[in-house]
Amino acid sequence: MRIGLAVPQYGAFADPGDITEVCRAAEALGLDSLWAGDRTLSPLAPSDPYPRGDGKLPPEYATVLDPLAVLTVAAATTRRPRLGTSTLNALWYPPVLLARTLTTVDVLSGGRLEAGFGLGWSRDEYAAVNVPWRNRAARLEETLDLLETIWTADVVEHDGPLFRVPATTIRPKPVQRPRPPILLGGVSPASLARIGRRADGWLPTGMPLPRLTALWDVAVRAAEAAGRDPAALRRVLRVNPHLTGEQAAADRVPDTGTLDQVVGYALDAAAAGIDEIFLDLQQTTTTTTEMLDIAAAFTEAVRSA
Repeated sequence: MRIGLAVPQYGAFADPGDITEVCRAAEALGLDSLWAGDRTLSPLAPSDPYPRGDGKLPPEYATVLDPLAVLTVAAATTRRPRLGTSTLNALWYPPVLLARTLTTVDVLSGGRLEAGFGLGWSRDEYAAVNVPWRNRAARLEETLDLLETIWTADVVEHDGPLFRVPATTIRPKPVQRPRPPILLGGVSPASLARIGRRADGWLPTGMPLPRLTALWDVAVRAAEAAGRDPAALRRVLRVNPHLTGEQAAADRVPDTGTLDQVVGYALDAAAAGIDEIFLDLQQTTTTTTEMLDIAAAFTEAVRSA
């Protein structure tokens, strides 16, 4: 199983020095990937509860750096780890500009981009960027269509329900051909079916493994129905642990628990077929020293098991 780490990006870690320090150290540790997420604001009276824990938005999300700018720094700082978004809220960005920015990250990194997209969960964030909350799924489908065209076609032309691009050339193309991997988040049956039909993999977050497996079966059946090989699809699992000194109840792992419990969860996830797991430690520590110590201990424990 591959192992990754979330890039310093929010809360106490919204600092350029932290980004470069952690990215260099992660590469020295032999980590396989570095990841960034996407938040625009932290509403004082949110319209929707945060979909984890007690429903309250983590206070660290009040300060967030742009994910693709952070990955650009990571690209300049490292040479080997893959660079991914888990997840980028694709609908907040005009598709042509999104394609250009993602292509730039792929080019600057020498072909290391993992393009991970989600739909988000906050109506307040959609309102703030003037994007309709309704019909998100259809908007995502057309966005993916347009990204595919921009990344693979010599002549780009699109005339859809939401977007129009006149016949044109758009260069450069990504280093990765025919395009960078596209991974999608989501936990609804429709989201998993979309992954099976057209994506390269799934970006789940930490959850009980029986639920993870049951959801994945939806993607597998959709891939088979579309004539695709389910074995070619990847699962990259994000874990945001609040580490404790004493063991937590089993049903609270991996959100809460000791490092040993999170390691145990990771090993069970690998046995269940998870291809990659990455830790986001920005909600359990405020120093790069502790972040890197935890990442090193986790990596050693998983790889030596």
